[in-house]
Amino acid sequence: MKIGLALSGGGAKGIAHAGLIKALNERKIQVDKVAGTSAGALIGALFAAGIEVEVIFDFFKSSNLFHPSKFAFGQPGFIKSNVFIEHISSYIPLDSFESLKIPLIVTATDLNNARLKVFDSGELYYPILASAAFPGVFTPVSIEDNTYIDGGVINNFPIDLLDDCDIKLGSYVNKVELVDKKMKHSYDVAGRAYSISQYHRDSSKFHVTDLLFEPDNLHNFGLFSFRSLRKIYDIGYENACKVLDSSNLLK
Repeated sequence: MKIGLALSGGGAKGIAHAGLIKALNERKIQVDKVAGTSAGALIGALFAAGIEVEVIFDFFKSSNLFHPSKFAFGQPGFIKSNVFIEHISSYIPLDSFESLKIPLIVTATDLNNARLKVFDSGELYYPILASAAFPGVFTPVSIEDNTYIDGGVINNFPIDLLDDCDIKLGSYVNKVELVDKKMKHSYDVAGRAYSISQYHRDSSKFHVTDLLFEPDNLHNFGLFSFRSLRKIYDIGYENACKVLDSSNLLK
């Protein structure tokens, strides 16, 4: 029985995926293939490399995302994507998909051809960075003369890339909650509209999952809520335990 795990994008909220992985490990549930986008690509790569959950948490906590040395000046983004190569390589020493213990798929958006790009072989570091290059925040990533940004622009929830798996587990951290307050600023409305649009696209694939992990209470956190990583991680873990213990699918 081949088990596949899809990890959505979500910025800092992606650390909830690590909470799910902890719950899977505790129940000795073995994942045979991982597909990830953006933050899900980073988590997926670390997991596929055989790195322990607490070390995955440390990877995000120690990333020092907004240090001045990472700022990009005169470039199409606030933060230079390639400066994270050193950080990734200190956790995953081999720059190769083939070196991973679990097969991994990551998605990115090809800016030149306006298409989804799926990476699953060859060099590892740059495809991961490309998948997580949130437009306007991180600089685009060049790979073989093409320019890539966040895979979430086209496919934020890559459950559809696990067709060869018998059981598909989906971890989604961008659930849109109902709100009963008026929005005072234009960026609040724009951000809400983007979230709704993305959620409707992603949720159309929820029926493909055999088991869906979609934690509540993450709407209080943003893409860059890195000071709340432990809270987000705990929410992901608690939700995963609840879903796994109430299902007979993997028992």
